[in-house]
Amino acid sequence: MEESRHTNSFDSCPERRRQIEKRLLRKLDLRVSFLLLVWLINIRCLHLKSSARLHGFEEDLQLTGHQFNTLISIMYFGYLFMQIPSNVFLNRVTRPSAYLSLAALLWGLCSVTTAPFLLYALTGLCSFGTAVVSRFFLGFSEAVYFPGALFLLSRWYRCDELGLRMAYFSCGATVGQFAGPLLASGVFSAMDGKLGYAAWRWLFFIEGGLTCIIAISSFYIIPDFPTTPASWLTTDEQLLAQMRMEEDRGNTDQESLQRSGLVEALTDWTVWWLAIAGCFILVGVSFGTFFPTIAATMGYSPTVTLLLCVPPWFVGAVTSLFVTRHSDAIRDRFWHITSPITISIIGFLIAMWTMNIYMRYLSLFFMAQSYIAFIVCLAWVSNSIPDSSSKRAVALAFVNVVGTFGSMGAPYLWPTEWGPSCSKSFMYCTLAFLISLSMLWVYRLHLIRLNEEADMKERALGLPKGFRYIT
Repeated sequence: MEESRHTNSFDSCPERRRQIEKRLLRKLDLRVSFLLLVWLINIRCLHLKSSARLHGFEEDLQLTGHQFNTLISIMYFGYLFMQIPSNVFLNRVTRPSAYLSLAALLWGLCSVTTAPFLLYALTGLCSFGTAVVSRFFLGFSEAVYFPGALFLLSRWYRCDELGLRMAYFSCGATVGQFAGPLLASGVFSAMDGKLGYAAWRWLFFIEGGLTCIIAISSFYIIPDFPTTPASWLTTDEQLLAQMRMEEDRGNTDQESLQRSGLVEALTDWTVWWLAIAGCFILVGVSFGTFFPTIAATMGYSPTVTLLLCVPPWFVGAVTSLFVTRHSDAIRDRFWHITSPITISIIGFLIAMWTMNIYMRYLSLFFMAQSYIAFIVCLAWVSNSIPDSSSKRAVALAFVNVVGTFGSMGAPYLWPTEWGPSCSKSFMYCTLAFLISLSMLWVYRLHLIRLNEEADMKERALGLPKGFRYIT
């Protein structure tokens, strides 16, 4: 009765609803910004070894051959085992804030500790074997966060709001890419030899400790689901948050309670199609892991090289916000994936064509544009699955799992012997991007056909306009 009264109040007074909705989104965006902060730290943990590589990491651990590439790749094995089960579980819990925060705390501990059960040896003191174990468990704990955070966003934001909020995670990735080299250059210049540890070891200590501090704070800041009572929302705001989701996707979750989200997602060919396309995108953006190495081919010192990595990622962060805001505004996903990928391919071609310092640095700016493509693709996945929250949770995790296979294999596209031009590596990344765009074009045609069929059915039956897929 109480809920019905509030619903009628919203319907009868649109201006009151707009005011409440504005307050709701403002509060929600502030809390989601903390999700972004945790993700930014996660990105830094992912790429620590790329920065450490410039300052003695390989030499101290006596890495040879493809061992460095193995350290990059092994982390993604942990991702394989956790992402889908984690999102299935997340859809059933009432406190996703506690679950995601605990995951962040664990990967912070993994950044500064090693051994199978997070015992006592410090990563900064380990050999290749213990580094491999440490990276595996780091991936195991990190796997929870990204698909879980995206699913949490899909439970709060409407389809035409989701792309921009997911873009914050792309910005987190790019901000992490340019903030990381800044931090690393400072640590390398100030901490080398302190207490007898090399500077790259201090990089792991500092990043891991910072992650733990932020993770503890996130227990109290990250939002839960709209259906979970929240002290930071008024009654009207909480009811409106629930109404918005019902209006946007239809109240289909109740119809799906008797069906398995796992079965629904894995028997839907479109989920597999998008997952494979996303996998190729991640192969294409694998250059990001080796960005400092690519920049080092210009011949500058490690500290200067890390500083030179900052501007390309800063520009990428700014443009990603524009791309996703425009994508939401005109309800388009395909062309907003195609555009940054095309710019990145131009960067690959420039880098393949010349070793000129200025042209090669220009190519880095073009390459950095492509990171937004995978985030827009994930927004497209969420928009394309209005059926139920359980299916959407599995689909988002599954796309990340399949993408993990690309992330696992991609480091081997960047062997040392292919440097300094890395022409073969850029060629394979270009090919991966082209395959992905071809698959997404086919998917776009499929959605256009479904929308046309819905138009014809509604016209024939005289029905009001209903749900339409974003293409």
